[in-house]
Amino acid sequence: LGMFYRMSLSKSHNPVIPDKGISFRNIVEAFGDFIYKLCESTMGEENAKVYYSSMTMLFLMIFLSNAIGLIPGFLPPTVDLNVTLAFGFFAFIYYNAHGIRVQGLWGHIKHFMGPMWYMAFLIFPIEIISHSVRPISLALRLRGNMNGDHLVLEIFSGMVPVVVPVVFMFLGLFVSFVQAFVFTMLTMIYISLATEVHHDHDHEDAHH
Repeated sequence: LGMFYRMSLSKSHNPVIPDKGISFRNIVEAFGDFIYKLCESTMGEENAKVYYSSMTMLFLMIFLSNAIGLIPGFLPPTVDLNVTLAFGFFAFIYYNAHGIRVQGLWGHIKHFMGPMWYMAFLIFPIEIISHSVRPISLALRLRGNMNGDHLVLEIFSGMVPVVVPVVFMFLGLFVSFVQAFVFTMLTMIYISLATEVHHDHDHEDAHH
């Protein structure tokens, strides 16, 4: 898709001006604009520039994995727990790695202690458990929804093989989009929380 998009740009006399009507280039740019604005509204303008490409990749990977199930005879990879766990652990490792990159190891650890130092002994284990289950909850949510959607499509396709499945295929496409959106949005929120600098200041103020 990226190669086709670059080819369409090279054929354009002025890449700044969009094509007229509906074109492959316009669809790609509309999608890119949608993801960038989502990053910007969730993580802020500066972070959007840093994480935009990774979040685009994550959204496309999940959406296309979901949408494969709409092709007759194919199962969406996301009905397999191994696949959704891989997505979940990618998000987990990614936001923690960037939290450490931005805050430093000790600064990132302080995120788990809460704003009040005298409550750290209680907050810390709760936060560790909460973060530890995030990849599993992401994986189970994605797998459960896609498994249910594919099952509904399969049942109605078997009962009424003409016309009716088309309606459920459009519904399946919508569910595929929503699940990719939710997963990506949650990942953005986790990144934003892990890289917020003012958390450290709050902790220091409470300590003083």
